[in-house]
Amino acid sequence: MKKVDLVIIGGGAAGLASALSAYSNGVKDILIIERGDHLGGILNQCIHNGFGLEYFKEELSGPEYADRFIKKIEENGIKYLLNTQVLGIGKDKSVTYINSEDGFNKINARAIIFSAGCNERTAGQISLPGNRPKGVYTAGLAQKYMNIDGYLVGKRVYILGSGDIGLIMARRMSLEGAKVIGVSELMPYSNGLNRNIVQCLNDFDIPLRLSNTVTKVIGRDKLEAIEISDVDANLKPIKGTEKIIECDTLLLSIGLYPFNALLKQAGCEVNPRTKGSKVNQNLETSIKGVYSCGNVHNVHDLVDFVTLEGEKAGKCAAYDLIHHHKHVEKRIVVDAKENLNYVLPNYIDVTKDLNEVSFLFRVKKPISKGRITFKDGDKVIKTITKMNLIPSEMVKVSLNNVDFNEISTIDVSVEEF
Repeated sequence: MKKVDLVIIGGGAAGLASALSAYSNGVKDILIIERGDHLGGILNQCIHNGFGLEYFKEELSGPEYADRFIKKIEENGIKYLLNTQVLGIGKDKSVTYINSEDGFNKINARAIIFSAGCNERTAGQISLPGNRPKGVYTAGLAQKYMNIDGYLVGKRVYILGSGDIGLIMARRMSLEGAKVIGVSELMPYSNGLNRNIVQCLNDFDIPLRLSNTVTKVIGRDKLEAIEISDVDANLKPIKGTEKIIECDTLLLSIGLYPFNALLKQAGCEVNPRTKGSKVNQNLETSIKGVYSCGNVHNVHDLVDFVTLEGEKAGKCAAYDLIHHHKHVEKRIVVDAKENLNYVLPNYIDVTKDLNEVSFLFRVKKPISKGRITFKDGDKVIKTITKMNLIPSEMVKVSLNNVDFNEISTIDVSVEEF
């Protein structure tokens, strides 16, 4: 059976960054496995600008952003397989895959970085009421049809959900001549970045209806109309607020979830809040030598942050491959408390020289002024104040100059004041 030092599953932003990072940190025997026909992942269909502002300090389109990393992959001679589907990952870090050239194959890896990205939630997953006619798409699928295949999916469009993909497609459809009638958002606040609200909705006079949802899909063979309704504080439709809107296309931008089935199948512990794998501060899962990064770990705001996380995973995997794992003296469990959806990492493996850990978390609701508190039981470890916290933007806070050997657990909360 073929052996490889490092196998990276997924050739998108996180996978490319982790490969280059591992290579620059001394690991040369690397194989990237990508199920698509090009490296770059979802970036290839994101032809709008806005990428790279954090990482490159300049504005790029998705393909331009991906190309910068792909060129480095080629220059360094890092091997990759395209059109290859991974079927399974073993606890012994074996990887089973299939493609048209090698057929059914299996390789053994000394370490694995899993960077397979995320999936869109579908109509079935939210039990969208009504019929199932043609004309109902996830926003990402409509984006692929338009930007890769050259198909305009509809002329009168309504969008359910204010996620960033839906907002970007509202602008894209408008620029191609379609009429975007409006956007409904179940929550009383938008789930997209503020810049996308301004650039994709406000600039095109597209109305955003908050506390509103689609309560019926109308049409037999083709979509003819939808029914929308306001919702109450419990997110239940309010009788008497129904409104019929004629349209031929309904785009769903109702959330993303990590494509984590292979790691779950391998026995990795799953974070019930993010649906990604539980990881320590080095992005290592519950299986030693298997790392998770990018949107398969947790859904990020910007691709720049996905890249940075991929670089961290590559660096940590390379260190463990070359120098072997450091001795873990204890494990600290990290938990999200008041006003937080989740916090990462899920646990901290304390080693002798550990003196800093970065935490990522999202708030449950918009908070204009929040006090972020890290506690070990009743003991306060750190408190910091941040302004304008919103669910669509990740918050990053670091604990440094802390003796982690003196800490038993870490609970993170945000108090509004």
